[in-house]
Amino acid sequence: MKDALQSIPRKGSRLSSIGIWTALVGVVLAALSGLGARTGMLSPFASMGAYAGGSLLLLIALISAALGLLRSGGTAGTASRPATWLALLAGLAVTANNGLVMGQGGGAPAIHDITTDLDNPPAFVAILPLRQVDAKNPPEYAGPAVAAAQRQAYPDLQPLQVALPANVVFAAARDVVTEKGWTLVDASEIEGRIEATAETPWVHFKDDVVIRILPGRDQTRVDVRSKSRIGRGDMGANARRVRDYLATLQSRLAR
Repeated sequence: MKDALQSIPRKGSRLSSIGIWTALVGVVLAALSGLGARTGMLSPFASMGAYAGGSLLLLIALISAALGLLRSGGTAGTASRPATWLALLAGLAVTANNGLVMGQGGGAPAIHDITTDLDNPPAFVAILPLRQVDAKNPPEYAGPAVAAAQRQAYPDLQPLQVALPANVVFAAARDVVTEKGWTLVDASEIEGRIEATAETPWVHFKDDVVIRILPGRDQTRVDVRSKSRIGRGDMGANARRVRDYLATLQSRLAR
């Protein structure tokens, strides 16, 4: 019996086991971060902290499981081979996703208020009472310093000009808000203003959006402003939101 036990390959067993257990805890933390944010049990910052902890554990799981499989020749030693491979894949998936997100936000300036009109940004009206509840960032535009940072980082963000009546553009703009899954707060066709709240995936940070439709002689102008309620920087999230919204609206209006 003793000889049989000694013949079991043990190389990589400990590393494989570490990978399995750290992956398990990491997945639980990451799942709880999303569930906690969705149900309101965790604040966005607490949810982000839980996700960061889970991500770190899954990175450790990726490294440990990979080394365990490498040392054991792919057998995982006395640890479960399927579980070790699952730990490696889970760690790889989350780490790759985090790398993609970080890559998208790489180089983004530390600003959280993005607009297509830097001289006269659309103003929040109906959203103001909502921002008084949980927004640490004031609703007013911060001014020239933020505008200069946006010009340098996102020179492509410009108003949308379309040769269509304002009422047609307004209806399409409101439909796109619904299509994006944002919470519509107000839509005043008379004032040419649409306000909505968007939430970031997973941790559900709230960002407020105001869309302004201005009729002209030959064209209708659309300006968009997106601002985070909390946080100094946004890793480019507001700029991506404005860019994506305008692209979707332009595509809809071109049909």
